[in-house]
Order: sequence, then structure tokens, then C-alpha cells
Amino acid sequence: MPTIEANGQNIYYEVHGQGEPLVCVMGLAADTLAWTLQLPAFSERHKTVIFDNRDVGRSSQATESYEIADLAQDTFALADALDIDSFHLLGVSMGGAIAQEMALAAPERIRTLTLAVTWATGARWNRTLSSVWGARVHRMSREERVDEMMLLSFSDTFFENAEVIAMLREMMLENPNPQPAEAFARQLDAASRHSAAERLGELSMPTHVIGAEYDILVPVWKSREVAALIPGSQLTVLEACPHGLNVERAEEFNRAVLDFIAERAAAPA
Repeated sequence: MPTIEANGQNIYYEVHGQGEPLVCVMGLAADTLAWTLQLPAFSERHKTVIFDNRDVGRSSQATESYEIADLAQDTFALADALDIDSFHLLGVSMGGAIAQEMALAAPERIRTLTLAVTWATGARWNRTLSSVWGARVHRMSREERVDEMMLLSFSDTFFENAEVIAMLREMMLENPNPQPAEAFARQLDAASRHSAAERLGELSMPTHVIGAEYDILVPVWKSREVAALIPGSQLTVLEACPHGLNVERAEEFNRAVLDFIAERAAAPA
């Protein structure tokens, strides 16, 4: 099982394909399995790096609270261990917050930046949500937590496909590395404190912001806000799409990510 040590954590990772490197950062409570529908398309064009953030999947669990910036440094440590000096960077949801911190910390290393269904800053509302939700997960069974995340991630139209929903639910429940409630709460707590709005104007690398019109977890106006704060960024909103765009609308999502990278990589400096 490939792992690297980063900031006192063991980070599990996988590398797929060849080409210009693409580092993919996943969001709250999700591990490398969440990239299943991206890997065939991404690895066809890129050396694709996926991994489990601390506190999820096969990476180690933290023993104390941390910040989004700490998760960003975990990701840089992984890139360093793989001798990847510069790379295309994709972050989804909480992974988008991590990607923002990475781009701000070392902009010279980021060839293109793609931020999907993410937000620019937390506030009192976010911190209150974290407190309430984080406390509640300790009283929920694993089945209840999976059902809730599915409801928050997928559209009502998608739920009409009972066979697919049942298959996804079974896959999530059978994950051999389930996230403990306390680990979920730590990730959520870190995400609630993310604050980059006042700094995003410093970014100058080619940036693509992807929002989802029907997202009820990270409303589309937050994606619009991120795009407005980053000079020259491109905004794409997937119509009638929920938060789990990488699963429910994988083909469209993959095309949006890869086409932007290809166009900007081919453009003259």
C-alpha cells in the first residue's frame, strides 16, 4: 500500500497514467474511491495523482484539530515525494478549499487551477453548521450517515434510478475503510474555518471554477463568488446538477475539467 509521511500523517496515494501531472484533491468524507469515474478519462491524458486526505480512507487519522492549510501542506508533501515540481490542480468541495490554499502558498507550482463546487470563505453560519452537524454525526449509525450524504450529494431525479442508488449505497457501506464520526467532525471543523476570500485576488494562474446549479450542500452562488474573486477565471455552471457532479454527471464533469486544462496548456504564455 503506497503511503508517504507528511506532517506526522501517513497519506495513502495512487498514481495512474502518463503525461503532464494532475493532482486531484477530494472533499469531505470521501476517499480515492470517489475518483472512480474520473480515472479512465484523466489517466488517458495525464499522470493522475489521487490520495486520501488525513482522517479518511487508508490515510492515518489525526489526533487533534487542524486547518485547511495543513491539508494543503500534506498535498505538497505528496507531490514532493513523487518529484512533481509543478502540476495541474483539481479540488472538489473541501478539496477546492485545499486547492485554494495551495495556489496561494505556492502559485509558481500550479499550472492550472480547477475549483469545483467549493467556497471562498467560512463565516459564523459555516462554523455553526459544523458544530451542529459534527455533534449530530456521533449519534447516527453508519447507514444513516451514508444515506444523509447521498441525499445531500445527488438530485431527486437521480434518486428515481433505484438500481443505481442501491448500488452506490452498497458500495459506500462496503468501503473497507469507513470514516469514523470523530474524523468526519475534524474534517468538517477545518472546512468551516476556511477563509481565502480576501486573498484570492492574488491568483494569476489559469483558473476554472465549476459550479452545480442544483447543489444544496455548496450552493451555486458560492461558486460564482469564487470566480468573481479570482481575476480572469472562467466559470462553468453545470445545469440541473447536484453537488456530487463527479458521480451523477461524470462525463460532463470530466470533459469540463480536461478541456479547460488542454486549452490553457496549449495557449501561449
